[in-house]
Amino acid sequence: MGIVVKLDVMLSQRKVRSKDLAAYVGITEANLSLLKQGKVKGVRFDTLQKICEFLDCQPGDLLVHEADSG
Repeated sequence: MGIVVKLDVMLSQRKVRSKDLAAYVGITEANLSLLKQGKVKGVRFDTLQKICEFLDCQPGDLLVHEADSG
């Protein structure tokens, strides 16, 4: 499975709306949605840093490695 993005879980735990996070980070809601779905090839460190600042979390809270089954 590879890297799994747990951003939606963290947003729910922090009771934060995607719209507010996108505005703080300076990205569109559409791009944030793609990130939440794990449909991006990469994320800039400065974007990851702003997300972590806003959600008061660590990168490891957002990105998890899951071994491929098979």
